Amino acid sequence: MINYNKKLIFKKFFLDNTYFFLICILSLSVIVWVIQAVNFLDFVTEDGHGLVIYFKYTLLNLPKIISRLMPFIFFVAIFHTINKSEDNNELKIFWINGIDKKEFANAFLKYSFIYLVIQIILNSLIVPLSQNKARTYIQSSSIDFFPSLINEKKFIDTVDKLTIYVERKGENNDYENIFLKDSKNKNSLKIIQAEKGLLINNENERSLKLFNGKIVNINNGNINSFDFKTTIFDLSSYLTKSITDFKIQEKSSSKLINCYINFHLLNDISYYHILDCNTDSLNILQQELLKRLIKPFYYISLVLSACFLFLFSKENFNQKYFRSIIFILGTLILVISELTTSLAAKNLLYFKLAIILPFLLIAIQYIFLHKKIYYYQ
Repeated sequence: MINYNKKLIFKKFFLDNTYFFLICILSLSVIVWVIQAVNFLDFVTEDGHGLVIYFKYTLLNLPKIISRLMPFIFFVAIFHTINKSEDNNELKIFWINGIDKKEFANAFLKYSFIYLVIQIILNSLIVPLSQNKARTYIQSSSIDFFPSLINEKKFIDTVDKLTIYVERKGENNDYENIFLKDSKNKNSLKIIQAEKGLLINNENERSLKLFNGKIVNINNGNINSFDFKTTIFDLSSYLTKSITDFKIQEKSSSKLINCYINFHLLNDISYYHILDCNTDSLNILQQELLKRLIKPFYYISLVLSACFLFLFSKENFNQKYFRSIIFILGTLILVISELTTSLAAKNLLYFKLAIILPFLLIAIQYIFLHKKIYYYQ
């Protein structure tokens, strides 16, 4: 009967904590996502991508936001739930019903492993996949919101290898006194001047229809020019200057592990890749692997920090002081996790220390917590 009651108590406690965690993580993630989505409006107003690409890109950044917020929200949720239970005398009921503080701390550790696994899945699978997909949208998209790029009496070079200038912009995508400089070909330069132009921007065609102007071609120092009454300047092959190359953060974990083990550790040059797997990629590779596979273990350290709250009841005169110290300790652990991840990119020594530190911290906290629990019983 006692074991059954313990299961009910643990279930209620961790369900309360989970509900609070979910409310906080969803609320804060939406707030951060909205703020970030506003910043990403540059994709439309400056880089010329369409609204569909913009919404897909911003939505695919949501897993990354959740992943970054999870450790802090997790600690706040545990901290809040324990303090709330203490203030409502629920912890006293737990102790009266024969639940040992060590047993409760061990239950917390098991609970933290759920979040640890979720974080590893997020960091290793979901976030890289979503970031890769977002980059694919940017990479494959054409400039489908061209009208927003063109402003009167300004040289616009947002489009890669194309400079545009118009003196007057009409209401129906028509322009006057247009200047274009096309440097798409390495050994040649094309300059176009036209009195009028009309932008055609739909699913079937993306071009400028130009009237009454001149085209000047400069090829290896040779210059030739000719006049025209009407010509079509195709815009469909031009992309914005948005970063379209895939970053290491957007690569799958299996590729990163294969590169690190085979190329960097085993010196197998067959895994060499000019962008992803080369000598210069070692430090950033170490940092990324640490973030995905080792950093989530700080969840255990955060739980152990929160478990020190069991030692001080609300009748203790210094309870508020101890709560503040424990919250600062948890915050410090979060800072250390971020700092060690950043330092891991510097050299191999920092990388090794960053791997050892969370497990060393967990061991020290676990031993110290159990000694304190034994002392206060």
